[in-house]
Amino acid sequence: MSIETILTRGVEEIIEKDKLKAKLESGQKLRVKLGIDPTSPNIHLGRAIPLLKLRDFQELGHQIVFIVGDFTGVIGDTSDKESERPMLTTEQVKENMESYLKQVAKVIEIDKCEIHHNSEWLSKISYQELGQQANVFSLSDFIARENIKKRLDSGKRISLRELLYPLMQGYDSVAVKAEVEVGGTDQKFNLLAGREMQRHYGQPPQDIITGPLIEGLDGRKMSSSWGNTINLFDDADEMYGKIMSLNDELIIKYFTLATRVDLAIIADYERALKAGENPKDYKMKLAYEIVRMYHSESAAKEAEEYFINTFSKKETPTDLVELKPTVYDIVTVLVEAGFSDSKTEARQTIEQGGVKVNGETIADSKKVVAPNDIIQKGKRFFVKVK
Repeated sequence: MSIETILTRGVEEIIEKDKLKAKLESGQKLRVKLGIDPTSPNIHLGRAIPLLKLRDFQELGHQIVFIVGDFTGVIGDTSDKESERPMLTTEQVKENMESYLKQVAKVIEIDKCEIHHNSEWLSKISYQELGQQANVFSLSDFIARENIKKRLDSGKRISLRELLYPLMQGYDSVAVKAEVEVGGTDQKFNLLAGREMQRHYGQPPQDIITGPLIEGLDGRKMSSSWGNTINLFDDADEMYGKIMSLNDELIIKYFTLATRVDLAIIADYERALKAGENPKDYKMKLAYEIVRMYHSESAAKEAEEYFINTFSKKETPTDLVELKPTVYDIVTVLVEAGFSDSKTEARQTIEQGGVKVNGETIADSKKVVAPNDIIQKGKRFFVKVK
């Protein structure tokens, strides 16, 4: 990983780029920070983009600092939200972060990483110190943010707690003496708050690297709130299948942001696609690479074989999960198989032509199935009725 690549690949903007480049070229060992709030149990590929940037710095010999936002996760960041994010309970956050470090370890060398939970310092801040921190910022700084302004203009509620979040993330940078912080473009205000907080506490302001956001399965920004994610803990077959369902236009973006395939190879792929080669072939390369990264080479080969046999050759999987439903109507089967979160969602899926029984698409949500029937939802989900 070269210095030039670390400053350009998957980078939207760098605050103090010349300064950061000079530090890197001087051989100075930097403290590079990333924090993630455990607002859901899963880390997805969108959140893995800044994690990969951390790994880039790690490979250059810098000290990376990963912060689990167990305190800020309760408060809730609304940087990318069009409405107020509900507060989570401490118990919810604790449950969500149970496997966070195992997921992070799929990307970075966790043994060489400095790890903190921001409750270490944020839970100890007094009202007096909070008042001093709040004095660093004005209300106009906060409400000038695009998503906040839109909410104000539409008459939506903004809680005072939302104003406190940037202070907390900013103070994280003070607590760990960060010299560089990475994050998505939606985090820019919070990252800049870190610079102001560091100045307030007499520390040099951190340099900032923001990276682009990535689209999820439905074309919107990948977000756990929308359920359009590819998660690091997805099993290999599911991960492969999800990637194969992406829009063709995202192939090169995913290669660039979500993998570390050589950029020259990605440029060859881009030229081939523009010349009219089949996008499916390159999407399969992408799916293979991402499954290899988060599982193994053998798992990637098996997932590819499963996909080809099940979807390209239209074969039914041989290792079908079996289900004995409480009632044999199709809606109940979909819910009890975990294919739908509710009976309403199950009926909608049927109405949209997304369910097959023994290979035939059904339209009747009152259909009764029988033992040995094979139920399929979409392209990837199968269950055999017992």
